[in-house]
Amino acid sequence: MKSADNVPEETRKPSFNGVTLGLTVLCAAIGGTFQYGYNISIINAPTSYIQKFINDTYMERWGTGLDIPEVTLVWTLIVSAFSLGGLLGALLAGPMSVRFGRKKSLLLNNSFMFAATVLVLTCRVAKSFEMIIIARFLVGMNSGVSMNVQPMYFGESAPKHLRGAVAFSSAVFTAFGIFLGQVVGLTELLGSEPLWPYLLASNALPALVQLLTLPWFPESPRYLLIDRGDREACLQALGRLRGGEAPVLEMEELLQEQQMSATINSGSTSSAKTPWSLFKDRNLRSQLKTVMAASSAMMLCGNDSIYFYASYIFQEAGIPPEKIQYVTIGTGASELTASILSNLLIERVGRRYLLIGGYSLMSCWSIVFTVALSLQSRKVTGMAYLSMVCVFSYILSFGLGPAGVTGILPAEIFDQTARPAAYMIAGSLMWISLFLMGMLLPFIVSGLGNFCFLPFLCVCLVSAVFLGLTLPETKGKTLAQITAAFDKKNQGKMNEVPDVMTGHDALKDLYQLGKACSFTPSTHDPDLDHKAAE
Repeated sequence: MKSADNVPEETRKPSFNGVTLGLTVLCAAIGGTFQYGYNISIINAPTSYIQKFINDTYMERWGTGLDIPEVTLVWTLIVSAFSLGGLLGALLAGPMSVRFGRKKSLLLNNSFMFAATVLVLTCRVAKSFEMIIIARFLVGMNSGVSMNVQPMYFGESAPKHLRGAVAFSSAVFTAFGIFLGQVVGLTELLGSEPLWPYLLASNALPALVQLLTLPWFPESPRYLLIDRGDREACLQALGRLRGGEAPVLEMEELLQEQQMSATINSGSTSSAKTPWSLFKDRNLRSQLKTVMAASSAMMLCGNDSIYFYASYIFQEAGIPPEKIQYVTIGTGASELTASILSNLLIERVGRRYLLIGGYSLMSCWSIVFTVALSLQSRKVTGMAYLSMVCVFSYILSFGLGPAGVTGILPAEIFDQTARPAAYMIAGSLMWISLFLMGMLLPFIVSGLGNFCFLPFLCVCLVSAVFLGLTLPETKGKTLAQITAAFDKKNQGKMNEVPDVMTGHDALKDLYQLGKACSFTPSTHDPDLDHKAAE
C-alpha cells in the first residue's frame, strides 16, 4: 500500500473548488445523455409526417402506395433502428473507453451524430426513407456510447462525497433532453410538416457544443493513472478537477486502487477485462447479477408505456386534442423535476433506498392505475383524473430512483479493469430490453387491455425485492469497502444458518451489513484528517 509519504508534498493541501468539475459535467452531458433523452423525444412529434413521407416516396418510385400495415412496418423499423444502434454503441463503448479514454470517446462519438444529420437533411432531396432508418441507427449508436462512457467518466472524476450526485446528473440531463425535445417538437416550433427534417437534425447542435468545449477539460484521473500509468497527468487532471492541488487522501486511494489492479493483472498497468472474462469471474458474480438485474428492470418497468398511454388518458380527461401536446410536456417536466430532486437527495438518502423506493412506489401506482383504467372503461366518474395522477406519479417515481441510480452502479461496484466490460453488459441489456419493449408493448396493450400494467407490476416488485436482498449501500464508500460488503454478503449465503428470517429482517440485516462495511482500513477518520489539514 502506498502511503502519504509517496505523494509529492505539493499535493498535501486538500482543497476543492467545483467550478471545473461542474463545467466538465455540463460539457460532457450536453453531448452525452442529454442526446439520449432528446432523441427519444423528438421522434414522436413528426410521426404522421414521416409516415406520409414514406408512403409518398414509395408511390413516386413504384406508382402505387403502401397499405397502412406496411407503412406501420417501415415506421417500426425506423423506431427499432434507434434501439439496435444503441446496442451496437453499448458494445463499442467498452473498447473505445479503454483505447481512447473517456473524454476522447465522447468526442469521437459525435461523428455518428453528424453523419446522421447529413442523412436526415438530405433524405427529402434524395427521396429516400431508408436514409432515415440509417440516421436513426447512427443516432442510436451515439446514445449507446454516451450512456455507458459518460457515467464512467463522471464516476471516475468526482470526489467520493459527490460521486453519486455527479454521476446522477446523467439522469438529470436525460430528463432535460426529453423535456426540451417535447418543447422543440411543438407545432409552433419545429413540429410542423415542412420542418420535421430540421427537428430530427437539431441534435447536431448539442454535439457541436460538446465538440467545441469538452477538449478544454481534463481526462478521468483514474483512467490516466490506472489504465495509462501516467501519474503526472493524473495529478494534473485531479488538481484541475478539484480547483487547486490534488488532495493527498484522494491520491492515496487512487494509488491503492492502482496497486490492487496491478496485483490482479500481474503488474500490468492496463489489462481491461472482457465481458466474457467478467462472466467467468466468480468473485464479481454477485456484483454482475445486481447490475444486470437493475439495467434490465430499468427498461422493462413500464415507464415508456406510460408515455404511450399519456395522450389517451389526457383526451379521456376532457383535454382538447389540440392542447394535449402542451399537457404532454408535463410528463417530461415531471421526470426532470424528480431527477433534480433525486440528485439533491442521493448523497443523503443513499443509492439503495432511492432504487428500492422508486420500484416500490411504481408497484403501488401500477396497481392504482390498473384499477383506475378498469373503472374508467365502465364510465365511473372521476377515474380519468385518477389515471392522470397515476401517469405523473409513475413517472415521478421512476425519475426519483431507477432512472439515475441504475447508471451509477457499475462505476461504483467494479474496479477500473472491470468497469468498461460491466458497462458493456449493462448497456447491452438495457438496449435489448428497450428493443423488446418497443416490439412487445403493442401486443401487451391489445392483449391485456386495461390490465396491461400487471406485467410491469411484477417487474417492479421482483426488482425491489431482488435489489433489496443483493445490493448494499455504496454511498460515500471506497471500492474496497463496497467489495467487502459484497464479499460478506456472499459468505453469508454460503454459511447459511437454519434460522428462519422474514423479508423485513433480511432487508434490515442487509442494511446493518452496509453500515458495518463503512469502516476504513486505518484507525482514524479520513474526514477528520481532511479537516485538520485545512
